[in-house]
Amino acid sequence: MRPNKARDALAFCLGVELIGCLIQAAGTAKGDTLVFPGVGEILQAFLRLLGEGQTWRMIGTTLRHVLVSMVVSTVIGVTLGVAMGLSSFVRWLLQPLMAMLRALPMIVLIVIVMVMTKYERVPVIASTMILVPMIAEAACEGCRRIDRELIDVYRMNSGLNLTVLRHVHLPLMAGYLRQAWINAAGMAVKLAVSTEYLVQTRNSLGKAVHQSAYFFEYAEIYAFALIMILLVLLVSELPLLMMRRLQK
Repeated sequence: MRPNKARDALAFCLGVELIGCLIQAAGTAKGDTLVFPGVGEILQAFLRLLGEGQTWRMIGTTLRHVLVSMVVSTVIGVTLGVAMGLSSFVRWLLQPLMAMLRALPMIVLIVIVMVMTKYERVPVIASTMILVPMIAEAACEGCRRIDRELIDVYRMNSGLNLTVLRHVHLPLMAGYLRQAWINAAGMAVKLAVSTEYLVQTRNSLGKAVHQSAYFFEYAEIYAFALIMILLVLLVSELPLLMMRRLQK
C-alpha cells in the first residue's frame, strides 16, 4: 500500500471515530442515553444486525432500489446532458424542467409519485426523478467543456454515434460525471430509505428504521446508519468501475 493510500485510510478511520465521539458527546451533553446510546452499544447492534439474514434481505431490497435508480438516472441523465451540451436550444428547453426537479421539495415529489403509481415503484421512480438533473447537468457541463479541436477531429471521420460517445465524449466528461455520481450515490441511498420509510416497503432498510424508531431502539437506528454509509461507499464506486471498463 502506498503511503498516501495508508494516510487516506487512516484519516477515514479517524473520521468514523470522530462520528462516534460526536454521538457520545451529544449524549453526555443531553444526558439522554436512550436517544444517544454509547458507541459500544451501537457497534454491538451493528454486528448483531450483520449476523441476521433478515438484515441482508433488507439491504438487498434497498440496494436494488438504489442501483436501479442509479442506472436509469445515469442513462437518462447522460443522454439529456449530452443533448443539452451539444444544442443550446435543447439546453434552454430543458432548463425549466431541471430547475423544477431540483427545487421541488423531496417530500412533495414523493407524495406526488405515491399518488400516481404503485407504492412498490415509488423508491425507484422518486429517486430517479431527483437524480436525473444532477447527472444531466454534470454531463452537459462536461460536454460543453470538451476542446472544440478534438470535436473537429472526430467529425472529419465520423458523425456522433455510440462509438464516438463511448470513446471520445465519456472519457473527456469523466471528471464531471465522477463527482456527479459520488453525490448521486449518497443522495440515492437517502432517497431510497426515505421513500421506503414513507411507503413502508417490505423487507427494506426504510421499514426497519421505522420499526426501530417505533420501539425506541435508537442503537439500531445508528447501526442502520452505518450500514447505509457502507452502501454509499459501495454504490459510489460501481459507476466508476463501469466507466473504466467502458474506456478499455
